[in-house]
Amino acid sequence: MPHPLVVMKFGGSSVANADRIRRVARRIARARADGADLCIVVSAMGDTTDELLALAAAITEEPDPRELDVLLATGEHQSATLVSMALHALGVAAISLTGAQAGITTDGTYGRARIAGIDPARIRAEMAAGRVVIVAGFQGTSAAAMELAETTTLGRGGSDTTAVALAAALRADRCQIYTDVKGIYTADPRVVPDARQLPVIGYEEMLELAHQGAQVMQVRAVELGWVNNVVIEVLSSFEDAPGTLIREDPLVEQRNKVRGIAHDRNVAKVTLVAVPDRPGVARAVFAPLAEQGISVDMIVQNVGHGGATDMSFTVPRGELAKAKRVLEPIVRELGFREMTTDASIAKVSIIGAGLHNAPGYAARMFGALADAGVNIEMISTSEVRITCTIAEDQLEAAATALHAAFALAVPDQIDTGVTTPDPLAVPDQLDTGVADPLAVPDQLDTDVATPEPAG
Repeated sequence: MPHPLVVMKFGGSSVANADRIRRVARRIARARADGADLCIVVSAMGDTTDELLALAAAITEEPDPRELDVLLATGEHQSATLVSMALHALGVAAISLTGAQAGITTDGTYGRARIAGIDPARIRAEMAAGRVVIVAGFQGTSAAAMELAETTTLGRGGSDTTAVALAAALRADRCQIYTDVKGIYTADPRVVPDARQLPVIGYEEMLELAHQGAQVMQVRAVELGWVNNVVIEVLSSFEDAPGTLIREDPLVEQRNKVRGIAHDRNVAKVTLVAVPDRPGVARAVFAPLAEQGISVDMIVQNVGHGGATDMSFTVPRGELAKAKRVLEPIVRELGFREMTTDASIAKVSIIGAGLHNAPGYAARMFGALADAGVNIEMISTSEVRITCTIAEDQLEAAATALHAAFALAVPDQIDTGVTTPDPLAVPDQLDTGVADPLAVPDQLDTDVATPEPAG
């Protein structure tokens, strides 16, 4: 009978020092003793990546992107070799591999590369030889310049992406993400004390939670898991406790549609006043922002009056100064009255599959915020999300009020046969037919555009 193949990923807090690395090694050794073939992905130790970025900034204000990627990749190299050494000390055969040695190729973009493909032959050979394979996360080598072996990094949270991509390529039985929390919660427990751990959450809901500020999982990792049908388990590195499974949720129609509350402080608002109300102006505003790599999220344009309108949108707070520099000449050229900015806002969202098709959720959300004295500045919706921007100093009150309004501290009541779990939900006929699972191809499907939700 073949051994189960498990991919385990350990984050920076899990390998922050020698004691924690030895603890991780003991956990890996136990799993190996149980007969599993193991591929381990590690992040850089603790704050190593931030320290390396600070060191580069101390040398020059604009580090060369290639050299910066080579520098940052060393953080994961360090972790991988130390975990391998700790396993050797326990008598467990192990080998550390860089992203390139593990067969991970990327599109070659420095600082935010996307995985182009994975050739897991080396990993499989090492496993066949009885070794635990430790892969440095967050990195790969450029597919377009293989002869040059250019090191590229995957961006913040890239080790999560490495782990899920390897699980897909290896057809692993499990992909376990070990972190400093026990799993996915209905809200951030640091903001909402009675937040409850979820046993299961769907890919679509987890993707929106990650997009809207939940930092437990990286967005692209969830996308890869969804596209390749990889079941992801989020667990604590520091205690043996049940975690949260990220997978298709067959009970989505039988429970509270609101699955969680997400918040994001990394938000700033830009308002353009008296924008000429004519075709092409929006393109003139947003195309230069896109060219500079500035992500725009929520966009609100008022009804035009007298040939002019006001336009507001949000950008990451850290990119506000850059956005202002890009927009100032456009404001002058197109004759806007003025541009104002606000870096003291935040986003709060309710998230759950089916919100868009169920009446009452927006009204309840807005009512809960009003009762808590929270003013709404902007509103955005999707199939599984309703998001409001609010004053940052009201974020805790808003998240707490929404968590209570949607009874998220109460465990789901599934299949009681007496009452509908969510009083706002309109019961549908449950489709109990289980669709055929997505096949995991030999070549990793790296087209990680978010799949369209079911209609």
